[in-house]
Amino acid sequence: MEALFEKTNSRMEKCLDSLDRDFQVIRAGRANPKVLNNIVVDYYGTPTPLNQMAAISVPEPRLLTIQPWDASTIKEIEKAINTSDIGINPQNDGKIIRLTFPQLTEEHRKALVKDVSKRGEEAKIAVRNVRRDSMDDIKKMKKNNDITEDDLSYGEEKLQKITDKYIKQIDEMIKNKEDEVLSI
Repeated sequence: MEALFEKTNSRMEKCLDSLDRDFQVIRAGRANPKVLNNIVVDYYGTPTPLNQMAAISVPEPRLLTIQPWDASTIKEIEKAINTSDIGINPQNDGKIIRLTFPQLTEEHRKALVKDVSKRGEEAKIAVRNVRRDSMDDIKKMKKNNDITEDDLSYGEEKLQKITDKYIKQIDEMIKNKEDEVLSI
C-alpha cells in the first residue's frame, strides 16, 4: 500500500508543477522572462523554443530585451511573439527586440485574478481526481481480500491527509500569485 501512496504523491506533485508552469506565463505588470517560455519560433523549418535562440534579459522592471544569437532570425522571433497570446508588441532595432510591459489597469488585474483562481480550481480538481483513483485502487485491494477493513480505513485516512496537504499548497500558490498580480 505504501507504493500506492508514493504514486499518489508523485501524481499530485505533477499537478502542482503544472499549476506553477501555468502561473509563470501570467504576466503581472512586471517583466518576467518566463512569459516567453511557451513561444516557439520557426528556425529554418524547425520549431525551436525562443529561450534556446536568444539571450533574454530584464534591464528594467517593465522591460524585456531579447538578443538573438543569430541576427537573421530577428523577424521570425518578432513574428512568433506577435502571434503568441502575451499581448505585447515587440520593438525591433535590428539587433535587439524590446518588450515593454504596460502598467496593468485595475480591470485587467481583476481579470487576471479570476484566471488565477480558475487555474487553481482546475489544479484542485486534478488533485481530487488523483485521490479518487487511489481510493478506487484501495477499494479493489479490499474487494480482492488483499487488505483488511482496518487497512482500508487507514488507507482512506492517509489519502485524505495527502490530498489536504496538496490542496493547502495550491491555496498558498493561488494567494501568492493573486498578491503578485494585485501589487502595483
